[in-house]
Amino acid sequence: MAETKKTTTSLHLLPLILLLLTLPLFSSSAAIADNDGAGIAIYWGQDGRELTLSEACNSGLYEYVNIAFLYDFGPPPELNLAGHCDPNSGTCNGLHNDIAECQTLGIKVFLSLGGAVGNHSIPTTAAAQELADYIWENFLGGSSSDRPLGPAVLDGVDFDMESYSPHYDDLARFLSEYSKPESKVYLSAAPQCPYPDEALGEAIATGLFDYVWIQFYNNPPCQYNADFNPSNLLNSWDVWTSDVNVKKAFVGLPASLDAAGSGYIEPENLKSAVLPEVKKSPKYGGVMLWNRYQDIQNKYSAAIISDVVSATGGVAEL
Repeated sequence: MAETKKTTTSLHLLPLILLLLTLPLFSSSAAIADNDGAGIAIYWGQDGRELTLSEACNSGLYEYVNIAFLYDFGPPPELNLAGHCDPNSGTCNGLHNDIAECQTLGIKVFLSLGGAVGNHSIPTTAAAQELADYIWENFLGGSSSDRPLGPAVLDGVDFDMESYSPHYDDLARFLSEYSKPESKVYLSAAPQCPYPDEALGEAIATGLFDYVWIQFYNNPPCQYNADFNPSNLLNSWDVWTSDVNVKKAFVGLPASLDAAGSGYIEPENLKSAVLPEVKKSPKYGGVMLWNRYQDIQNKYSAAIISDVVSATGGVAEL
């Protein structure tokens, strides 16, 4: 009886096996990159007109939000959130509710360091350790009694320093040492597209960064050209994604013509000429936009999001 049962089961499976054998297979040269989890990263915090952090997260447009900026590395370090609140007077403490709401929605929230203005100098290794300790105690898993954003525990730290200082690599190492399997500290960076980035190249070379949002704007040699030619951007993308030890790379763009001096790409051109090509990299993570206010005005994320998160940029070759 046992043998008869086994034979019957095999016969029932035979049609399924034959069907599977007839399905076309992808060749190794045409395999589709794993783009699972692709999304949009946004910078929030530098324009009081950009609405609340809660509204940004509830828009359904973003997977990552960088709270910008810890603009002065001190001592003591200082946070600036433009027209939203004043950290020095304690009026930013209420943001912990918004941050918790974002995280409940599955959105990673980072503290962004640097920006275009401020004091971003780290003169010694000891100063890098002190800054890492301050960030941990006040924004991550530490226990400072005077946390600028209240009890919120951010997911990680974003490096957006735009001028060189030594010891950015030390800062990355010291922050990474706080990362544990049960409470990972994510690291991201926003380098300029010329490779290697003058300011952040040494830090990124540590291999400790989970995400890089490469700024393909305000840099004509490696950005999308005014004559609608994507070759400079794509050549730079290939260098970054082949040479950098990072989990995911993002195409960093201005969210509108007013958001940067150059490098803006019309949504239709991004979807037709850029995304299909960058998605071929297994390191493709999505698009980063500067900034939330300009995105609200231009509705850029809404125009591109379906293409950013889709698995492929076009018809797969069989």
